[in-house]
Amino acid sequence: METDRVIVKYRDAQPALNGMAARVADTSTQRKARLDRAGQQFGMMVRESHALANGAKVFRLDRRHNLAEVRSLATEMMMRDASIEYAEPDRIMTHAATPTDPRYTDQWHYYDTVGGLRLPAAWDISTGTGVVVAVIDTGYRPHADLSGQFLPGYDFISTAAIGNDANGRDSDAIDPGDGITAGACGGGQPFSDQPSSWHGTHVAGTVAARTNNGAGVAGVAYNAKILPVRVLGKCGGYTSDIADAITWASGGVVAGVPANPNKARVLNLSLGGGGACSATMQNAINGARSRGAVVVAAAGNSAMDVSNASPANCAGVIAVAATGRTGGRARYSNFGALVAVAAPGGDGASGVLSTLNSGRSGPLADTYAVYQGTSMAAPHVVGVAALMLAANTNLTPDEIAARLKSTARAFPASCAGCGAGIVDAAAAVAGARSIAAPIVIAEREANNTIATANPINGSITGNIGTTTDTDYFRVDLPAGKTLKVSLSAVLATANYDLYVYDSAGRQLGGSLNRAGMADAIGMTYFGTGTAVVYLQVRYVSGGTGASNGRYALLLTR
Repeated sequence: METDRVIVKYRDAQPALNGMAARVADTSTQRKARLDRAGQQFGMMVRESHALANGAKVFRLDRRHNLAEVRSLATEMMMRDASIEYAEPDRIMTHAATPTDPRYTDQWHYYDTVGGLRLPAAWDISTGTGVVVAVIDTGYRPHADLSGQFLPGYDFISTAAIGNDANGRDSDAIDPGDGITAGACGGGQPFSDQPSSWHGTHVAGTVAARTNNGAGVAGVAYNAKILPVRVLGKCGGYTSDIADAITWASGGVVAGVPANPNKARVLNLSLGGGGACSATMQNAINGARSRGAVVVAAAGNSAMDVSNASPANCAGVIAVAATGRTGGRARYSNFGALVAVAAPGGDGASGVLSTLNSGRSGPLADTYAVYQGTSMAAPHVVGVAALMLAANTNLTPDEIAARLKSTARAFPASCAGCGAGIVDAAAAVAGARSIAAPIVIAEREANNTIATANPINGSITGNIGTTTDTDYFRVDLPAGKTLKVSLSAVLATANYDLYVYDSAGRQLGGSLNRAGMADAIGMTYFGTGTAVVYLQVRYVSGGTGASNGRYALLLTR
């Protein structure tokens, strides 16, 4: 959802009472300057439009922006001006969304009240605008119903024979096909010839197929963008390639590979193998989560305990079991204590309809097909996570996992070991919006050393008094929690850097962006007990003093 307006209510405004007109607060030059500076931080122009009956004012933006961006603008307005009682996006309301796509009626897995995802009500709140989803899979085929949905991806398959493209890693994530003959993978596998799966294209269609375009099918988060990352080819793909793909897609550095300019907030892993989670895979997932990425994995299709299926058994992953149209566990789906939630994957006569290619070996024409599997269930959850992030961009991976579980609905049929319930898109997205804003407190001097650090559990406003001033803050980080913190100076020309240290004073990370850009750090603690970390705001150049030295430290865990 998008809007081009924001509502601002000042404390000295009053609503209309007893036939008297509302008292509208004066937008003084000083107040307007603060609104303008808030808008500049997000690249938006703010112009006064009209007053409301409660004394609030509507301000028009230069163009439409997604709700998450406008919500961030509103927060910034309040932080810059204590005389604002509240500021919020002027949201556009519509009737309950029903896509115009002709095959939508075949997508029971979206709308069915028994076994479906309950998507239509979620679309009234969010459509995924502004969120990047990485589909780490076989790559993609260009498809009319995915036109404009793909960002530039990467092919991480390092072996030409597996890649089926006569080369190793490169910037071309297009799927040439993964068809194989009987026995080609060794050990007598597969037992018979297998046509190309076009698996990544099917997954991508569930995540974000174009919707309301009068053709084909709908996608769960149809205004999100897909980052295609190719790791699977003939006979599968190596853990090392998949781990590098996870790192790159989430914004990490991979040697010899250009930086990813489109960092993904959600990663779809509709892949897996037997055994424990490897150190390589776990390290890649840890890194992705520390950069704020939600990692969703298919539980697997071997009808066994997910504890023996990787990467679904890795720490920090949202493992997804598959249900059929009755809402019970699909006969093939893995299960167990490590499963977080379930989603439609199809069973029996009902499968998941999505985009595909008609070629049995190499690519031919666009088509659509019904598949079944936990590979189909996972992108449903990935799409819902994207809807949640578009509704509330500040959500952490842990908050998304917790909200998916707490809003999941009870299974209407037997589904032992399928997690907290079937993901309820409408409830999850509504819940994402209702997560309380972080507590904001003021810095207390003197806090110029680790020993005198201010303890904080929310967000804070601080001040760099002089060029030699530096501020420390203590954060207690429970096991398994992700710390996400950003630093922004009130004065656009001020430049302060952000650092994080462990309890012994060893530097764990830092963000050294230039003036006018926010600094940000993310990290996940996978140890036991509670870790103590320290944040430091350090002066570099620009504004100091009671007015020009102000900054905001936004903290979530």
